[in-house]
Amino acid sequence: MTIVKQFWDRLYARDWDGIKSFFTDDSVYYDVPTGGLSAARGGDRIEARLRLGIEPLSDYRHRLRSMAAEGEVVFTEHQEDWYFHTGEVVKLPFVSVQHVAGDHITLWKDYWDYSTLMNGAPAWWHERLANADLWWVSEVPPLD
Repeated sequence: MTIVKQFWDRLYARDWDGIKSFFTDDSVYYDVPTGGLSAARGGDRIEARLRLGIEPLSDYRHRLRSMAAEGEVVFTEHQEDWYFHTGEVVKLPFVSVQHVAGDHITLWKDYWDYSTLMNGAPAWWHERLANADLWWVSEVPPLD
């Protein structure tokens, strides 16, 4: 669990270089609500994927609820509070599942409610997503 706790600290500090260090070239970030269409493989791509959504936020807060581990799989129940410079705030509950090997996260799956984010985010943020360069998208089959 230590690696995952360290990762969360880096993510919510938006320490982009630090974030990348937790992933290998084969590591996968898989956003369950959007599936393989938004998956990223490798540290650089995972970083780019994360930046797309959270970099423009005026504030980004983490509320850790609980963590548990079973072998090398870590389960985190948490909430992200997304603050937009235009005044909108989205409180987004998550369950994250991360597979760890040594000092790296090899698979990270996020479970969250798509409509909570999309209904609460401002129009300019939606436009940012719609017009983004998605060079980071990786072909990842559906994960069962």
